[in-house]
Amino acid sequence: MTLAQHLVELRKRLMIAAVALIAGMIAAFFLTDPLIWLITEPIRVIAETTGDEAKVELMFTTVTSGFDLRLRMSFAIGLLLSAPVWLWQVWAFVMPGLTRKEIRYTIGFVAAAIPLFVAGCWVGLLIMPHIVELMASFVPNGGAAFFDAAYYYDFVLKLLLVVGVSFVLPVFLVALNLAGVVSGMAILKGWRVAVLVAAVFAAIATPPADIVSMLLLAGILVVLYFAAAGLSLVFDRRRRKRDAAILPPEATA
Repeated sequence: MTLAQHLVELRKRLMIAAVALIAGMIAAFFLTDPLIWLITEPIRVIAETTGDEAKVELMFTTVTSGFDLRLRMSFAIGLLLSAPVWLWQVWAFVMPGLTRKEIRYTIGFVAAAIPLFVAGCWVGLLIMPHIVELMASFVPNGGAAFFDAAYYYDFVLKLLLVVGVSFVLPVFLVALNLAGVVSGMAILKGWRVAVLVAAVFAAIATPPADIVSMLLLAGILVVLYFAAAGLSLVFDRRRRKRDAAILPPEATA
């Protein structure tokens, strides 16, 4: 294909992806009510604990802030709902330029990354209420906890994204191993640094006083790191066996 043909194909696939995103946003707009109810559960728990709902509320500070919040949520959810379409469009555009081996690795990478990202978001959703409730406990007596809706949504979204992406990082390590950039033994030898980084990341992502959430997140990240190291060692072993079978005996001596 010529450059002009590639550009025409790119435009076509971008248009299909954009239409899918808009359709996903329209469908997601009707899902914002149950999702807002889900992420604001900690606020209701705090209100029940304090016994004064007037001092614990989700606050909308402008005339359009309610619509803005739903629009932003619709974009994020619509992006997720339309992911099968736009991911396929990206894949269909780049696949002709890939070798069979690269296609196999890419499929394996995506197949591992997507469930890990979803699992990370789920863990983030589990620890989110504890973080909100713990931080609200520092409000002094006589004070009121008014949560700005836009800030509250940004906090929840960023927490889910950060934890979700952190779960996918071991897949990148395996991808680097398959590309020959780093060996499985090198990954394994860096376990001390990995444990330290996981602990620091968990301490930043969770409140300092919430030790349980911090240990849970750090423990999961460490387990994923060792799983990536073990899988990389298996790939290295297979690669050595394959090279030994290809090379003549005098070359391996």
